[in-house]
This record gives sequence, structure tokens and C-alpha cells, in this order.
Amino acid sequence: MAVKGPTRLQSSTRGCYVAKKAASLAALGGLVFSTDAGRHCPDCRHPVADCTCKQTALPEGDGVARVRRESKGRGGKTVTTISGVPLAEEPLKELAKALKQRCGTGGSLKDGVIEIQGDHVELLLAELVKKGFKAKKSGG
Repeated sequence: MAVKGPTRLQSSTRGCYVAKKAASLAALGGLVFSTDAGRHCPDCRHPVADCTCKQTALPEGDGVARVRRESKGRGGKTVTTISGVPLAEEPLKELAKALKQRCGTGGSLKDGVIEIQGDHVELLLAELVKKGFKAKKSGG
């Protein structure tokens, strides 16, 4: 057999090529498959928990947090939503947790919008202003 290039060999009898076995995973050009860390970010290829892509990105908008009361599509349950808060995802999670504790209710963070169970518009407006955010009541 004659060596043709660093990664393939040519058979002397038939003229066909056979792939040469790689010496290490690095020779393959990176990790191919792993069950170690679960899902990976497609942009930075770090585990989703360690991803740095979304931490630096701030949501677009005018920087004013809009607080409104909603009940549509929730089976009659009232929810106070806060949208447009100029924070990255991790600080936004911390803010949502602090606001839920202040109101004494549950809630969630979905797509950059904080949802607090119950009608707490005035309390949340005061709390956001106290924390240094520009906030205004939105809708009705």
C-alpha cells in the first residue's frame, strides 16, 4: 500500500481508497457525539447551562418595563405581566424571583416576559421604580 495524503490509503491492486484510522478525537476535527453534558448550544458549542451567547445579548426595545394585567386565554385567572425589562436572561430570572417573593405569589418567566399570578400592577410598578427601572402601566 502506498500512502496518499495524511488520512487515506490507496490499495495497490484495485485503485480504491480506504480511510485511515484517526489517531485521536482531535484528528477528527472535534467532538462527534457525547452523552456527557446533554444539549449543546449550536453557536458556541458549550453545554446549554454554560452557554455565553445569550448572556451578553440584551433584548431590543426602548428600555421601559411595561406592566399590565391580563386574564385573556387563562381560564379567567388574572396574571400581571412585565415585558420590555432591559436585562439579560440570568438577571431577569433573579428579578422575577425577587418580584414573586415581594408579591407572595407564584409566577414564571416566558420568552423574556415575567408573569406574576394575581393583580399586582401597582405593587410591581412601585417595586420596579424602586429597583431603578423605568416602568409604566400598559393597557387599560
